[in-house]
Amino acid sequence: MNISVELTFSPLQDDYEQHIINFIKKLRESGLTILENPLSTQVYGNYDTVMAVLNSEIKTAFELMDKGLLYMKIVKSDRSDYEPHF
Repeated sequence: MNISVELTFSPLQDDYEQHIINFIKKLRESGLTILENPLSTQVYGNYDTVMAVLNSEIKTAFELMDKGLLYMKIVKSDRSDYEPHF
């Protein structure tokens, strides 16, 4: 089963930018399809693979910061090729 996941990672501390950069770089190294924009990062792939990568990388990111939050939306389908029709 393929899924699409949208992540918004927000470290709540002064050095937030480097934490976000590190998190995205680790996701890029996973081999999954990753799309980024200024507001969020999207991850696409097989459910088990995506969730295993996210479980590991979210835990690492949280361990490296004092305070933060992560918004996550999951869609049951691969939406990586979505193009608006308007």
